[in-house]
Amino acid sequence: MSQLGTTLTQYIIEQGRAQNESRGAFTALLNDVATACKRLSNLVRLGELAGVLGTAGQENVQGEQQKKLDVIANEVFIESMQHSGLLAGIASEEMDAHYPIPERYPRGDYLLAFDPLDGSSNIDVNGSTGTIFSITRHVDSSAPSDIDFQQPGSRQVCAGYCLYSSASMLVITTGHGVAGFTLDNSVGEFILSHPQIKVPRQTSEYAINASNARHWLPPEKRYVDECNAGADGPRGRDFNMRWAGSMVGDVHRILSRGGLFLYPMDAKLAAAGKHGKLRLLYEANPMAMLMEQAGGKAHTGTERILDIAPSSLHQRVPVIMGSADEVERLIGYHHEG
Repeated sequence: MSQLGTTLTQYIIEQGRAQNESRGAFTALLNDVATACKRLSNLVRLGELAGVLGTAGQENVQGEQQKKLDVIANEVFIESMQHSGLLAGIASEEMDAHYPIPERYPRGDYLLAFDPLDGSSNIDVNGSTGTIFSITRHVDSSAPSDIDFQQPGSRQVCAGYCLYSSASMLVITTGHGVAGFTLDNSVGEFILSHPQIKVPRQTSEYAINASNARHWLPPEKRYVDECNAGADGPRGRDFNMRWAGSMVGDVHRILSRGGLFLYPMDAKLAAAGKHGKLRLLYEANPMAMLMEQAGGKAHTGTERILDIAPSSLHQRVPVIMGSADEVERLIGYHHEG
């Protein structure tokens, strides 16, 4: 029997049965995530009609200028998630420290880390944006601290994102493959539309911010130069370059048809004292879990992303992820020095 038409709730329940796991609380938690994503999808879709475009006139903990919708998205997610009794704590890219569950609500067994609105620079031009989230377990009954969120990505029990574009799509993994759900606004449900997403091992497409080319390290410069040489170069075929301006947009395209996403370490980041651009807990870890579960790979150039032991809530790392053969090629370039 075809799974198409299956709701998110039905899918999680069926996955639990297949793995002989009881997933009542987990199903409820993902339904809360889905509810928050539906609310944000509606705000993004309305845009200026909802008064959410433009800057908020303040910076986040990263020193980045916040958009109005950055702030709203953060509030929507916390409001949607804090009351259920399923979470022990929440950490957001937009907040300095983690957000403790208020004492008036029961405390649960899970920790949620999220980027409320990835690609917020795309908001005012109606480009692709999204929400990225990661769920881990809280190992004891005490109130969590920031340190409790600092778990390697290999300990994630669920990861996913919601893409807000021509259609809103929720893509998730619970460690047993990757599935995509499209929001059917007529019934207000995320419906399974892309079961068993797989990333091809090979690709002829890559995504990188070419404006940073002068700062790239030798392995990335070599890789891109070889791709750009096309059929006449050492790769013997033509490549396309795509850059959406949001990690969600680029990774979604790669999950859909293959490719390589690059936000590597470079000389500009090093000069600023940074160890990468993207945040490990809120962006790299959840996307790495999705990529590996879909048959791809995720690496920094020197180590597997999911093996990194986080040192802080807002740690940054280089990111190389996508089709396995291309990631392995670039890792080899890094090993060659």
